Amino acid sequence: MDRRDFLATTALGTASLAAARLPFADLSPLDMSDTPPVTAPYAVTRKILICGGNFNRTYIGYMAQLTGRKRPRICYLPTASADDATGIVYFYEECAALDVEPRVQRSFIESLTQTKGWDEVLLSMDGIVVSGGNTLNQQAIWKAQGIDVVLKAAWDKGIVLGGASAGSLCWFEEGTTDSRPKALSIVKCLGFLPGSHSPHYDAEAGRRPLYQKLIGDGSMKPGYACDNNAGIYFEETTAKRIVSARDGATAYFVSVVDGKVVEKALVPERLS
Repeated sequence: MDRRDFLATTALGTASLAAARLPFADLSPLDMSDTPPVTAPYAVTRKILICGGNFNRTYIGYMAQLTGRKRPRICYLPTASADDATGIVYFYEECAALDVEPRVQRSFIESLTQTKGWDEVLLSMDGIVVSGGNTLNQQAIWKAQGIDVVLKAAWDKGIVLGGASAGSLCWFEEGTTDSRPKALSIVKCLGFLPGSHSPHYDAEAGRRPLYQKLIGDGSMKPGYACDNNAGIYFEETTAKRIVSARDGATAYFVSVVDGKVVEKALVPERLS
């Protein structure tokens, strides 16, 4: 897969879930003892839907369901891909069969044509899909533009956030990234979700060993890893549902137990 195809497929597919819920009592959630409880003014549930790679029609459809809206407005935010045109077209194509209103908010803009503020655009949406691409550059641009603050307001408002690759990593405190030359490295992110994250867990050979090494030696906090097409739905900061758009795609919770790295597979529910 070349870089252009990668940006298109990791940037982002109709989804319906079975009524039965999975037994999530044993997900080994992160220690969030220092995370403040959710209190007023939060009158809504904050939601994030991530996927290790390929946030396609299936995941967009599930996000649309999570909004609880009829024909929700789903906005694509392709900062990490430098507003790549191929990814934008792919997003519109994946939305075409869904009952949604697709929108795109580019980050490389100027004020003559971008007459509304980031808050005016993003806070009017029901869901926001963040593209794949360069996470480090994404974070820098968001912070320079104040988009990070607007995304926090969107989360607090109950707008469903999500994405794959850079679009899944960005919501955590930290994770592994290919955003720098030569080798995978650590990137610090928004921190809406506590702990760390590794996307593309089954798709890129260096991901799994590095993630386990960094958690094992204490360089990185415990967290969640996702294969391509495997995802996790969070309410507030709790993993509520493990999902997959492909047979065999799995999510994991990686931590240290008695001095040893433990990788716990989280069996997903298949999205259709």
